[in-house]
Amino acid sequence: MLLTILGGCGAWPGAGQACSGYLVEHDGFRLLVDPGYATVPRLLERITADQVDAVFISHGHPDHCADLNPLLRARTLRDDPPAPLPVYSLPGALDAVLALDRPGMLTDAYVLHEFTAGGSLDIGPFHARTRLLPHSVPNAGIRLTAGERVLAYTGDTCPSPDVVDLARGADLLLAEATYADRVPEDSRRHLSSARQVGRQAKEAGARHLLLTHLQPGTDATAAQAAAEAEYDGETGIATSGLTIDLS
Repeated sequence: MLLTILGGCGAWPGAGQACSGYLVEHDGFRLLVDPGYATVPRLLERITADQVDAVFISHGHPDHCADLNPLLRARTLRDDPPAPLPVYSLPGALDAVLALDRPGMLTDAYVLHEFTAGGSLDIGPFHARTRLLPHSVPNAGIRLTAGERVLAYTGDTCPSPDVVDLARGADLLLAEATYADRVPEDSRRHLSSARQVGRQAKEAGARHLLLTHLQPGTDATAAQAAAEAEYDGETGIATSGLTIDLS
């Protein structure tokens, strides 16, 4: 299983950067997870739009799904459009982004598979288990298994026992860590700090922790240090272009 970070900013893309966006590959299958702001240009530096085999979106905030629109445009506004793209999301999460164009323009570009968090999905070679995690809108964390390797991804969430369950024994936990240490009071039910994520990674026994969704301006060095104060496994920051081979 190969993970490529397309972007790791939370809320909005910093200069020259992109928001949440992750390409996960196994056995030639390419799964795009959370195409947030500015991720498609980085995706297209690596593969063509028609080479994406499926898309999974954790929740409907635009820093996690806005670039679904240019991806679908790149697939359909051509002389030889590919087969419709399977898109997996929670019910209603993509209503806004799919309504950006005139009615019918992108209808043939995708097939929407809405799922209920808490169940399982098979997406190409990946077996996916989802879990509803606490955020300001419904958010589905996902646990992807393929080739005896496990990648767990939180989307956006505050600390929860369900995060620990989702990440139990994972080879890699890709976790939202908007803040380094202290989460503002008005966000404590919606978002996490790197320190909290480190604590949960340790409890889950995850082998590797990758911090993502750092809000622009957050000190990445301080965030990594805060996580490492709680977790003694390998820790890193999700930056555009980073590739991790889980084999």
